[in-house]
Amino acid sequence: MSVDLSVTHLILEASLVVQLVMLILLLASISSWALIIRKIRQLKRADGGATAFEDTFWSGGNLNDIYAQSEQPDIDAGGLERIFRAGFREFTRMRKQNAQPEPTIEGAQRAMRIALNREMDQLEAWVPYLATVGSTSPYIGLFGTVWGIMNSFLALGAMQQATLATVAPGIAEALIATALGLFAAIPAVIAYNRFSSQSERMTNRYEIFMEEFTSILQRHLQGRSMSGGTAEHP
Repeated sequence: MSVDLSVTHLILEASLVVQLVMLILLLASISSWALIIRKIRQLKRADGGATAFEDTFWSGGNLNDIYAQSEQPDIDAGGLERIFRAGFREFTRMRKQNAQPEPTIEGAQRAMRIALNREMDQLEAWVPYLATVGSTSPYIGLFGTVWGIMNSFLALGAMQQATLATVAPGIAEALIATALGLFAAIPAVIAYNRFSSQSERMTNRYEIFMEEFTSILQRHLQGRSMSGGTAEHP
């Protein structure tokens, strides 16, 4: 007697619990890949935007001109540019109020730190979901496997004459759940580690710029030129 062991047939003939497990894992995998693609694009835009703004900032232009250009409605500002705008806007506001140098610098730093936190919240949004999928999917798949094998052995005990052909479909359908669990978990774990590393590098990049920009503002308060190019490039 021939037994159909095709994947489609095994899934369709699986028990309801195993089918639900497979469905959950399939949805987890699809949502993970959608998030992975979205985050790749988001991080690529963030990196490209930071590079473009750094080129503009360190080209030697006047900070007022750079700020005015970044405020134009047709400009798609990146994270680094938004941090600059927040700091320079607060710096200008404090200067108009004739604040002392130290509170002025502290106000600009505080504004940039708030903007930095907003940027990092966007970059890290939904990334923990990948960690959740990566850590739970193998166990969900294992649950489906255990359930399927348990049903197979229960059915085996009710048979007077059991053969490998009667047990194989149940075991095979159960193992598919484990395979789906690994299929969902492995890309999610890899993506989580990669995105976490990239987010950390972007944070360091933003913080380095904040320190450099703060130094420029401090020199300006000491009477130096308000030119981005006056700062030494790292």
